[in-house]
Amino acid sequence: MIGLTLLLVIVGLAAFTQWKAADIAARFPPQGRFVDVDGGRLHYTERAAIGTERAVVVLLHGASGSQADIMLPLGDRLAQAGFRVLAFDRPGHGWSDRPGGRADASPRRQAQLIAQAAHNLGVSRAIVAGHSMAGAAATNLAIEHEDFTAGLVLIAPATHPWPGGIVWYYSLAATPVIGDIFTHLFTLPAGLASLESGLQSVFAPNPSAPDYFNRTGGALLLRPSEFTANAQDVAALEAFVTVQAPRLKEIEAPTAIVTGDSDAIVLTRIHSYGSARDIPGATLRVLPGVGHSPHWVHPEVVVEAVELVAERAAAKSPGLVYR
Repeated sequence: MIGLTLLLVIVGLAAFTQWKAADIAARFPPQGRFVDVDGGRLHYTERAAIGTERAVVVLLHGASGSQADIMLPLGDRLAQAGFRVLAFDRPGHGWSDRPGGRADASPRRQAQLIAQAAHNLGVSRAIVAGHSMAGAAATNLAIEHEDFTAGLVLIAPATHPWPGGIVWYYSLAATPVIGDIFTHLFTLPAGLASLESGLQSVFAPNPSAPDYFNRTGGALLLRPSEFTANAQDVAALEAFVTVQAPRLKEIEAPTAIVTGDSDAIVLTRIHSYGSARDIPGATLRVLPGVGHSPHWVHPEVVVEAVELVAERAAAKSPGLVYR
């Protein structure tokens, strides 16, 4: 009887996950277009510059999100300031493929695919802005794709090794076989119950953005394939930044860092201060009373940082061509 009950619970959880994942996908379909990359395609949204185009800005979102998390607060503002804006779902997130599977968890591999996607859209040079986990991919673009990266804006970035590891459910979800069982049975129902509290922790001590999940399609994260991709990204991050952090001194692109002094997700004193210390000529703006989402709380400051970097890039390379 116990075995039968357990079997029914497992079947029920699996069926619920399959049904709810399909429902979430139907409720939040792709909002942009697709561009081909090696082995698959990436989803992106775009804003055209209003007036004379000053430069192209590529926006990269952090963990547990999609392009909408960074495009919504910044895209229209940047377009008004004269920038063409491209925001990509990182591989395996939102509606982007993950053509290399687990290998695409590497920020280096994600940087390669983002650069390839931009080139396939006719963009050979851009200012790259990365939030949180995407700070690792954005800095890799500046290190290994320096011809592409005209400037760099880091928003509460994750760039350095840190103490304490990662939360248990990411480690479990990133584990082969066991992780698949976990994500296909438990993460979606558990995630639905904790979405709001999780969002509050990301924005804290600031209030979360109104109607955030409906506006960004945040529930897409709970689909098993995306939750697995996100967990793999998180699990691979520290080893990657441990190796890459000593290379930040190689970055030549003008760089601006915007962060909050109350970030409990990515510690400012380790990552933002570390980036300001290690990247030659980097500027640092620390916002008092702001948590892990300065691009939502003070988007105007991030836009100012992009403008500053664009001016520095133009002064460094007069007549710079972005396409």
